[in-house]
Amino acid sequence: MSVRILHRSAVSLLALIPAAALAEEASYGPSEILVTSAPLEETADETATPVVTLSGDELAHRRQGTLGETLAGQPGIHFDNFGGGASRPVIRGQTAPRVQVLSDSANVQDASGVSADHAITGEPLLLRGIEVLRGPSALLYGGGAIGGAVNLLDTKIPTEVPVNGISGAAEGRLGTGDDERSAVGGVTVGTGALALRVEGAHRETDDYRVPGAFGQKRVPGSWSESSTFSAGASWIGADGYLGFGYTRTRSTYGLPGHSHAYEDCHTHGPSLHCGSHGHGDEDDHGHDDHDHGHDHDHDHDHDHDHDHDHDHDHEESIFVKLRSERFDIRSDYRDPLPGFERVRFRMAHTTYRHDEIEHDDIAASFRNKAFDVRFELTHKPLAGFRGVFGVQHSDSTFSGIHSYIENDTTRYTPFDIDSTALFLHESREFGPVRIEAAVRQEWQRIRPQTSLASFMPATSHDPFSVSASALWQVTDGYSLSLSLARSQRAPGVQELYAFGPHFASNTYEIGMVTGRTFEGMASTENRLETGKSINLTFRKTSGPTTFTVGAYHQKVDNYIFGQTLDRFEQFRLIHYVAADATFTGVDGEVRHQVVPELGVSVFGDYVRAKLTNDRGNLPRIPPGRLGTRVDAATGPFSAQAEYYRTFRQDRIADFETETSGYDMLNLTVSYKLPLGGERWAELFARGTNLTNAFALNHASFVKDASPLRGRNVVFGLRTAF
Repeated sequence: MSVRILHRSAVSLLALIPAAALAEEASYGPSEILVTSAPLEETADETATPVVTLSGDELAHRRQGTLGETLAGQPGIHFDNFGGGASRPVIRGQTAPRVQVLSDSANVQDASGVSADHAITGEPLLLRGIEVLRGPSALLYGGGAIGGAVNLLDTKIPTEVPVNGISGAAEGRLGTGDDERSAVGGVTVGTGALALRVEGAHRETDDYRVPGAFGQKRVPGSWSESSTFSAGASWIGADGYLGFGYTRTRSTYGLPGHSHAYEDCHTHGPSLHCGSHGHGDEDDHGHDDHDHGHDHDHDHDHDHDHDHDHDHDHEESIFVKLRSERFDIRSDYRDPLPGFERVRFRMAHTTYRHDEIEHDDIAASFRNKAFDVRFELTHKPLAGFRGVFGVQHSDSTFSGIHSYIENDTTRYTPFDIDSTALFLHESREFGPVRIEAAVRQEWQRIRPQTSLASFMPATSHDPFSVSASALWQVTDGYSLSLSLARSQRAPGVQELYAFGPHFASNTYEIGMVTGRTFEGMASTENRLETGKSINLTFRKTSGPTTFTVGAYHQKVDNYIFGQTLDRFEQFRLIHYVAADATFTGVDGEVRHQVVPELGVSVFGDYVRAKLTNDRGNLPRIPPGRLGTRVDAATGPFSAQAEYYRTFRQDRIADFETETSGYDMLNLTVSYKLPLGGERWAELFARGTNLTNAFALNHASFVKDASPLRGRNVVFGLRTAF
């Protein structure tokens, strides 16, 4: 790490600490919080299926540059890394588009569900908490949450006026493994019923270091740079608030694994032809030899403000330039009308742009202008039932996927996407047993803005989901819950209409609708993905020993996934198909408080995912994992040691390779110093992969080109007032 970098980071941090804040002091509060994304705002111990909450000191210490890395290590949660700039959570073997990322219960509205190389726009450094819903508890957020939901809790819109008129915090971080330089801060001021919030974060990293087994000291294209600014204001009363917020996100990051050798690859029906790799002569297949290179004719204009404001030399790499502007309106009120105890309103509008740039040219471009509104009304007990009724509407104009080829040129088609949903959740207690039931009806329409109606017709789907659960308080501190669900998901734009190369991910993708033109590719575009699941959760929540263990089985009819039909080196031909599949697994954690200052935990997870009728395994399914944590605290000092074993994954899909197991050792130490009143400061250090193990992530699309980080130590200083 150079002296110049250290000097610049130190100056940034010192400038922030006296006057800014990361979040309200609540960001560093206790880890047990209400699960705001649960229908009736229960605690994590009260939900029918396991819920992971991450907040307070634990979140502050575990934060990484991406959401997937931040959550990795929690029971049942893995991630699909794509270098250092993008990673998505993988919950019980499933990720986007089946894991919905929410911003305070509203859709996050980016392009992360389309491809693994697309970053989630939520900045972990600016979060006060993260909630992860698994199983049927995520049903009310729609088909996009059929595998789970991740709710990002921020502080950009104040919900209370600071006690002393002002509050805030700040944090600075330096990392050794990727030369991380991060600074984040914010402040909330208020008087009377008005509160104002300003916050911001900036992060820079270089290509990260990896063990020598990779053949290089660093992973080329794993650098990243991002900045986020938010401002919000709220009118706050005794019974609730009404607030408005604005967020501006800028991110630039490299994409490892890209190769120019695949630019002449094209398809011959269900086969790839790349140079000498092919299945016959072009003329024998009756296809023209199209050059699917970077000479794309976009159906919309692009500005070429390719600012290279980072200090990296990446002339030979492809990188992403992401821009997002989001406006939010949020409101929560208690006792709004007779017979109702709460009303909740969320509305968001986002303008999103994502360019994949190579040699100062746009190789691919994604746009999303999205509007989302959600209204929930909680009624007071009626005949013993307490519940939530709601409506949600989303519409967007999305473009970016290669959708057809004309005159040897890959073209992009904008899509109008409309979705409306009604949902209802009811709960009633019968002695020690609480019964819950929920339904959600959706109506989704996708209309391509093209004259090629025969090739790309409009589609419509009306998924319906229903669930029921019973939570039995067996005895003091022990509970057993059973959940049953039938959940449906409509296919997304990428799964339906993709047609062409995506060089950032080294794939040539063909959708279910567009695949009708290829011999041997069946059309399944009108099928709904339907999952029938059972979840069993056993908990102990009191005493020195506590635990949460969940077991589940899900049978999915018409499971939509990208099936690899052919592969040349790292370049894949992918066709989205629908086939029946099953997911069976277990995850959980057992904790014992040995003495007040020392606790020990054992955690683990395993999922078996396969196609039915002995048709093989699903791709990129994380292997099993088993680990332990030891945490200690005395006075201002605290420490946590974590070790886990990720096992070998040899149950692989066609064209996949096995992934060896690896051991991971992490250690966190911190010292918190009170500064008087509500002020304090903390010094902390978190070391990850301290044994410098060479580790490949089986869930990653580019596992061989982007191993997990080698040994890394992050030093941080944070303060609150």
